[in-house]
Amino acid sequence: MTAGLTAVGAVLGLVRDQILAGYFGAGAATDAFLVAWTVPEFASTLLIEDAMALILVPAFSRALARRGDGALDDPVRALVRGTLPRLTLTVGLAAVLLVVAAPLIVTALAPGLPDPALAVDCTRLTATCVLSFALVGYCSAALRAHGRFLPPAMIYTAYNVGIIGTILVLREPWGVRSAAVGVAVGGVLMVLVQAPSLVRELRSGAVPPPPPPRLRPRASRGGQDGRILVLGLIAPVVAFSLCRQSQTLIERFLASPLPAGAISHLNYAQKVAQMPMILSLMLCTVSFPVVARALAAGDEETARHRVERDLLLAAVVVLLGAATVIAAAPRIVEILFERGEFGGADTTATAAVMRVYALGLLGQTMVGALVRCYFSAARPLWYPAAAMGAGLVATGVAGVPGAQYWGAVGIAAANALGITLTAVLLLRGAHRQSVPVRAGRLGTGLLRLAAAGAAATGAGWLCSVAIGPAVLAVAVAALAVGGVFLLLLACAPEASGLPSLPRSAYRRTPHARRHRAEPSAAEAAPANPAWEPSSAGEPAPAKHPAPAREGAPVGGDVPLDRGRRR
Repeated sequence: MTAGLTAVGAVLGLVRDQILAGYFGAGAATDAFLVAWTVPEFASTLLIEDAMALILVPAFSRALARRGDGALDDPVRALVRGTLPRLTLTVGLAAVLLVVAAPLIVTALAPGLPDPALAVDCTRLTATCVLSFALVGYCSAALRAHGRFLPPAMIYTAYNVGIIGTILVLREPWGVRSAAVGVAVGGVLMVLVQAPSLVRELRSGAVPPPPPPRLRPRASRGGQDGRILVLGLIAPVVAFSLCRQSQTLIERFLASPLPAGAISHLNYAQKVAQMPMILSLMLCTVSFPVVARALAAGDEETARHRVERDLLLAAVVVLLGAATVIAAAPRIVEILFERGEFGGADTTATAAVMRVYALGLLGQTMVGALVRCYFSAARPLWYPAAAMGAGLVATGVAGVPGAQYWGAVGIAAANALGITLTAVLLLRGAHRQSVPVRAGRLGTGLLRLAAAGAAATGAGWLCSVAIGPAVLAVAVAALAVGGVFLLLLACAPEASGLPSLPRSAYRRTPHARRHRAEPSAAEAAPANPAWEPSSAGEPAPAKHPAPAREGAPVGGDVPLDRGRRR
């Protein structure tokens, strides 16, 4: 369900970018809007994707784990009462401040912009999304912690529908300002698709019976679980998110003195190149509440298994996408954007940037996945912010000469270098954190996957240059990339350690859950410590009695709000 809706949102995002490119091209007006779009991009990372989720999903997971402890008040409702009004007031004031300070923001972000007045107007319109995105992030975190993924998966579909519809209606009188109005409209729609579901959850949330002893939540550290907005608790998460999104600020700052269109080429290339990363992180978005709930219940082994599996699966998805992007970048840009005001020179420039961006996609995915290990526990850690800061410094140091000698391509290369450095630092430090993942084993698996991706890229490139029609070239290149990648993995001397994705998906279907809920014949039979059934169905001597695993999760699942395991 989440995969399908994520794909719909991604496709609509491409349609949105196609409309922007076709109507406004890659000139000074589009650059002005993209500078203003920095505000919603920054707010989205901080308030929806990173900080809000990394703070609130563990908080709601701990509140759900504490249900049934005999508390007179529902911990979930108490958490909402203690945080939502304060959050709304804070971000509302921040939105007003951004509207007033729009001229200063534009000057700071892009001092060399040809049309700063247009950028100021667009910034004032997009600044309204700070409030709406905060509410969106709050609803998404609460719903995911409750195991409700459908409304959060619909938010970017609603967002892009709002932008596209507003551009089509207001393009003639308002020009590129219509896109800025669309950002504000899309933010409101994102709230509307989630708020009813959250209200229903809060109204109907019955307190379940107490969980088994091994699944009872551990005592909180310092009694801080209910005070998630205390500065000392949220500061590490906010610092990480700010550093991560600041890479975009550095890019646009360095690109603003370049010829008109450089910011637009960076934007279009980034939006397309990052689609594989968005789809790969979908796995981690769905499993993050499971990891947080497992840690709240003291089950570190389940959390570790789930994180390691998701990291490898996410790497497979992103490397397949990155290999396709690198192999067929000019043909992809030609299909998506080359029409209207977007010409052949824009296609060449955007494709060159896109290929370099794709080199950092594995690092982007690893950062998004690994940081959840650090922020799943009760007290967030400062190490991710320090690692992200080191990557940001690397981006800035490499970006200055890169922009001077290679333009937008040099800026994209600096981005890939910085985010890859951050990913390496997070992977090296992960084994010391709350989820003790095996960094050496993961590193070996990632290197094997990267080598297969490099070979697949070469095969896809040969197909893309040998075929004339762009659509056919991209399709054949994608098939070649997938075939070579999977063939190399299958022929690897060691098993890659990846679980079967179809089997994992099947385990979560209603049919499979009903089947697991019914005891098998072996489970219903009296226990015999001396014998256990073999794979062929015949009794075979057991080395030792199999201990009873009360409610052992299949595939590493942890119950979200169901009380006792069935």
